[in-house]
Amino acid sequence: MDILQIVCIGIVAVALSSVIKVQKPELALQVSIITGILIFMLVAVKLSAVIDFIKTFSQKADIDSTYIAILLKIVGIAYIAEFGAEVCKDAGESSIASKIELAGKVTIVILAVPIITSLLDLVVKLMP
Repeated sequence: MDILQIVCIGIVAVALSSVIKVQKPELALQVSIITGILIFMLVAVKLSAVIDFIKTFSQKADIDSTYIAILLKIVGIAYIAEFGAEVCKDAGESSIASKIELAGKVTIVILAVPIITSLLDLVVKLMP
């Protein structure tokens, strides 16, 4: 049922944006941004259950919570960067969108350094 609501919100926003775009294109962009934020918030509420499951599973598997926190931050950065880039593309600013995507990727690599270091330490320990 939730996806049906999200699709309906999206369709209404597209219809509204199309009608408004003729008279005030800048207002149509604002409708698009607000709709994107609304849909993102509707989905974010559902993500809390997934995050709780991951935390519970990591505790049972005795995985360091630092790594789980890093992975969740990486996923969040990826979604936010993609959202920002898509908004820029909708506004016709693909150059800025590509810079946002690059910044997101660099941030993800920087955040992943502790995980990569841990994996490399493990590989070195396994080598004879």
